[in-house]
This record gives sequence, structure tokens and C-alpha cells, in this order.
Amino acid sequence: MADIFREIDEEVRRDKAAELWKKYGWLITGLAVLAVVAVAGWQFWLHRENQASQAVGARLEAALKSSRDGDSTQAETILKELASSAPAGYRLIARFRLAAETAKGDAAAGIAAFDALANDATLDATYRDLAKLRAGILRVDLSPYAEVKTTLEPLASPQGAWRHSAREFLGISALKANQFDEAGRWFDAAITDPQAPQALRQRVELYLALVRGGPVTVKN
Repeated sequence: MADIFREIDEEVRRDKAAELWKKYGWLITGLAVLAVVAVAGWQFWLHRENQASQAVGARLEAALKSSRDGDSTQAETILKELASSAPAGYRLIARFRLAAETAKGDAAAGIAAFDALANDATLDATYRDLAKLRAGILRVDLSPYAEVKTTLEPLASPQGAWRHSAREFLGISALKANQFDEAGRWFDAAITDPQAPQALRQRVELYLALVRGGPVTVKN
């Protein structure tokens, strides 16, 4: 008896399934086709994006090679193109590289380029601070200590992402200005930071030796 009821139940289910397919089969088929088309479209889009990314990457590498080979004109031409038309990530890299390339020929123009990046409110704060750091480093050889300090001191806070380099170049700028107390303060802050890189510690030890020696006096 149980087998009979099971067969009847299965028959009813088959009839209902056939009825549903007859009524909604076109919709199910259409959705299946749309799903296949959507997956194919997504795969095609990913392929095109990958191709575009590879092409932009190759252009960026060409710019870097031109820079290494001393062809600044070619490097700047490519970087300007990428800075205006590349995808966001590559565009940001190109803008930083372009500013650095500009600074190689004209430090003041390089400062202006990095200042423009630092003042670009569309960029993440970390990248804006990096631009401030690069501008401040360039100012060490061109500007008085007070100007360098205005640029770099905000980056030298204990939680600053770029504090190690900021402290080092603040110390160098103070040392160049014969402000030995200021230089010692920044070098001490750099070397006592437990997260300071080892290479920086070694450099700062040399700077501190100069600070301890004090100003050089020349006797006639």
C-alpha cells in the first residue's frame, strides 16, 4: 500500500513539474541564457581590463627605462600621457614619477609639482603626506631651515607614516643651518624610535657624530 501511495505522489509531482515547465519554461530558459551571457560578458570585460592594464604597465616601464637611460624628455612625455589618461592607480604613480623627473632637471619645479600633489584634496591623506615629504626633501638644498621645518615637522609626529624620513631630513636641514641643538633633537627622535629602519639608524649615527663635534671654527 505504501508503494502505491509513493507512486501516486511521484506521478502528481511529475504532473506539477510538467505544468510548471509548460507555463514558465520560457522564463527559466531566458534566465539561463542571460546568466550565460552575463558570465561571458564579465569574462570578456576582465580580459580587456587585463590587456589595458598590461599596456599601461608597459608604457610606465618604458618611461622608467627612459629615465634610467638619461632621456628625461621621453620619460616626461610618457608620464604626462599616463598622468592624464591612465587608470587611477597608474595615474597616481605617473604623477609622482613625473614630479620626480621634473625635479631632476629643476628642483624648484619639482617642489611645485609635489606641492600640487600635496594640495590635491582628491588624494588619500597618506599620498598627500608623501608628496609633502618629497617636497620637503627637495627644499633642504634650496630653502632655509624654517621653511623646511614648516613642511616636514607635521610629518614627524610619533604616529606619522613618514616620520622616519621627515626626522632625518629635518635634522640634515638644521645641521646645514648650523642649528646643532635642533639637529640633535631630530636625530635623537629618529634613532630612539623602536620602529626606525636599521639603515636609517646607521646614517643618523654618522649625523650625530657631526652634531657632537659642533661647528667647525677656522683659525687664520
